[in-house]
Amino acid sequence: MGRMVGIKDVARHAGVSVGTVSNVINHPDMVSPQTRARVQTAIDRLGYVRSESARQLRAGLSRIMALLVLDMGNPFFVDVARGAERAAREAGLGVMVCNSAQSPSEEAEYLSLFAEQRVRGVLITPADGSGNNLASFARHGIPFVLVDRQTIDDTTCSVAVDDVAGGALAARHLVSAGHTTIAYVSGPGHLQQVRDRREGALRALAEAGLPPESLVELPTERLDVAAGRDAGSRLLGLRPSVTAVFCANDLLALGVLQSLFAAGVHVPGDLALVGYDDIEFAAAAAVPLTSVRQPAVTMGRMAAELLLEETGPDAEQHRHRNVLLQPELVVRDSSLTPR
Repeated sequence: MGRMVGIKDVARHAGVSVGTVSNVINHPDMVSPQTRARVQTAIDRLGYVRSESARQLRAGLSRIMALLVLDMGNPFFVDVARGAERAAREAGLGVMVCNSAQSPSEEAEYLSLFAEQRVRGVLITPADGSGNNLASFARHGIPFVLVDRQTIDDTTCSVAVDDVAGGALAARHLVSAGHTTIAYVSGPGHLQQVRDRREGALRALAEAGLPPESLVELPTERLDVAAGRDAGSRLLGLRPSVTAVFCANDLLALGVLQSLFAAGVHVPGDLALVGYDDIEFAAAAAVPLTSVRQPAVTMGRMAAELLLEETGPDAEQHRHRNVLLQPELVVRDSSLTPR
């Protein structure tokens, strides 16, 4: 892990005193425009971020880790946060939970805040599919662990569920019930989880000898109930060829269920329905929802433990690990009636 860039580094690079750099940051009107420009160039080139927690850092590492998730309105991420908080509290630390709202730009703003506050480390479910936000954040030398996102290299730790396997579980279940044309309510395409679950569903269809066209994708801009209701309205035009629906998460599935119910479409009699995450509300829905269960609390705890290991007294011995947990299909009424 690289050393954090300090104010002395900026001063040395710009060829000015530490006091001048401080004035540029705190009292820019006291410094000539030419010197300000030179110092600002050094700040940008070195990636210096002002630390609001310098006094705390002089006494040791921050006692706060950050958790940045896609949507705190989704009970799945509440469970992830619960697991992370348990591990942090046992280590005498606190967790700052933030919501990117599935937005790469909001994610970038939070990562900048975490760097400014010099948090101990970050647990993150990335919203930016390009990886640019994390690449920029990495230069600050603050460890981070990916949550609900798998990484294929050894440069960082990750804890995820095998979403390809999860998507296959859902589609295989529907195919075994006699469904040959399935709608996939997918969510935003830039999210890796959405793509992986689709890939798994396509693999299951191929195993059954069905063509890729057997999966009809209905993309949505968000992964929430409102987006599910909108997708449910669009589903009405796909009947009767589409006989089953697989949703990328349970909130979408609950929205689809509401929309179908309002239109007089029976689940599972007219359309079978499967969600993903197995949140608490899935079992309590008007028609109990079949769902692919993720061990969310375990995921959060394991991610926090990896971050604690990387930032603890034996950090030099830490080796990055990529943990892949397995999903489980929980069958309920919403998919039970074969056609």
